[in-house]
Amino acid sequence: MSAAAPFFEGERLRFFRPLSGSRRELVAACLRALFERLHGPAADYSHNLTRELLRELLLPVVREYQDRVSLDAGEDELSAPELNDPHQLVTALIRALLNDGWLEQFADRNGLVTAFRFSRSGKLFAEALWSLDRPSRSRQRNMRGCRNALEAALSDRGDAHDLVDAYEYAEKVIEDLTDGIDYFQELVRHLMQTASVHTQWNEFVEFLDRFQRDYSKQLTADNATLNRQAIRQKLEKLRLLPEHKVARIDEQLHDVAHWAVKDHTGTTVYDWLLDRIEDIVDAACESKQPGFLKAMETYLKRVNGLAMQSMMLRAGQTRHAYLAAIQKLAVSAPEAQERLLEAIAERIAPAEVRVLDPASFKLRTATQRRKSVTVSILPRATREDLMDSAMSRAESEAFSLPNDVVAQQLRSDLRVFKHPIRLSALPVATARDLLRTMQAVEAVRSVAGEDMTVRRLPTPLANEYYSGTDYEIDLKK
Repeated sequence: MSAAAPFFEGERLRFFRPLSGSRRELVAACLRALFERLHGPAADYSHNLTRELLRELLLPVVREYQDRVSLDAGEDELSAPELNDPHQLVTALIRALLNDGWLEQFADRNGLVTAFRFSRSGKLFAEALWSLDRPSRSRQRNMRGCRNALEAALSDRGDAHDLVDAYEYAEKVIEDLTDGIDYFQELVRHLMQTASVHTQWNEFVEFLDRFQRDYSKQLTADNATLNRQAIRQKLEKLRLLPEHKVARIDEQLHDVAHWAVKDHTGTTVYDWLLDRIEDIVDAACESKQPGFLKAMETYLKRVNGLAMQSMMLRAGQTRHAYLAAIQKLAVSAPEAQERLLEAIAERIAPAEVRVLDPASFKLRTATQRRKSVTVSILPRATREDLMDSAMSRAESEAFSLPNDVVAQQLRSDLRVFKHPIRLSALPVATARDLLRTMQAVEAVRSVAGEDMTVRRLPTPLANEYYSGTDYEIDLKK
C-alpha cells in the first residue's frame, strides 16, 4: 500500500490557521456563507464569483461578526488595529483564505476577469462547517433505500450499481444512528453543565422539531428492526441467483467498486459485499439502534428531572413567600400591617377555592367487594386443557432445532472426516437428519458457526424431500 501524500505542504502548510486565530468565529461564518453561495441549494452556477461579488458577499457577515474577537488567540494578521474598518477586514480575510489554501483563483474566460472558488480541501472542510450550522433535511429513509436497492439488484435489469447503492445505504444507516447518539450525548453534557431549565428549553424545543422531522421516521418506517427480515430475505435470494448473472455482477463490481476489490476477503467480491451488507444491518439492529434509544431516553429523563426540580423549587418559593409575609406582619407597625394585608388581598382576590362535596364519596357495597375478589382469582386449568397445551408445545418444538446443536454436529463431522462436507452428502434417514441438512447453512452463518465457512456450489441438491442449491461447509483455516 502506497503512503498517503502529506496534507500540510505547499499552500496547505498553515491550512487551519484562520480557524485558530483571534477572529475564528468570523472566518467560520464567512466560510459557511461562501459554501452556501457556491455549492448550497440556492447556488448561482451561471455566474462565477468575482472579487467584487466576493466582497459584497462577505461584507454583511464581517459587519455582523466583527466584534467577536477571541482574546486567548494572541495577535495575528486579522487582529491589527487598522482592521476595525469592515472593508479593510474583508480584504485581509480574502488574502488570508487565499494564502492558507482555502480559496484559489482561476481565469473566467467569459468575463475575462479573475474569479474565486474553493480549493478541493477548502470545499470539504467548509461543507463540514456549513452542515453543522444547517438543520438536517434528511428524510431518514436509508434502511428503506437499502431494501429497495437490493430489490432492484434482484430484477432482470439489476447490476453492480444497485448492489453498491445498497451497501452505501446500509453504511448511512450506521451513520444516522451514530449521529443521533452523539447528538443526545452532547445534549446531556450541555444539560449537566448549565443545569437550568430556562437555558435548556430552546434545545428541548429544537429536539422536538428534529424528532418530528427525522427521528419519528427513523423509528417507524425506516426502523432497522422492521426492515431487517426483508433485507435478509433479499440477500438470500441474491445468493441463489443463477451462476451467469452472479458472474456478470461480480465482473461489473471489479470495474465500479475498486475499494471492494481491494478490501474483500473470500472467493468473490459479490459474496463479500452481500455478507458486509448483512453484517452492517445486524450491527444497526443489535447495537446502534438500542444505543440510540438509550441515549434518547437518558436525555428525556434528565430534562424531566430538571423540570420537576424547577417546579418543586418554585412551589417551595411560593410557600416561603407566605411565611415571609407572616414574619413581616409580626414585626410591622399596625399601619404597615394594614397596607401589607391590603396589598396581599388585592393579589389573591381572583383566586377561587373549591371543596369537594363529601356526598360524592361512596363506599363499595359488600356485593361489589365480593365480585372484585372473585374476578381476581385465577381460573384453574382442567386436565384436558393441560394436555392440549402440552401437545401444542410439543408439536411446535418437534421441528425446532437450535443452531448451536446443528453447528456442533457439523463441527464434529468435519473434524472426523478431515475434509469439507457437502449438503448433498449429509444423511436424511430421519426427520432430525432432514432438519439438520435444511438448517446447516443458516447455522454456519449464525454466531454458533463463526469458525466455519460455507460456499455455494454450482451443482443442485435434490433428494426425495426437497430440492435446492448445494453448499460446501468447511472449518476456517
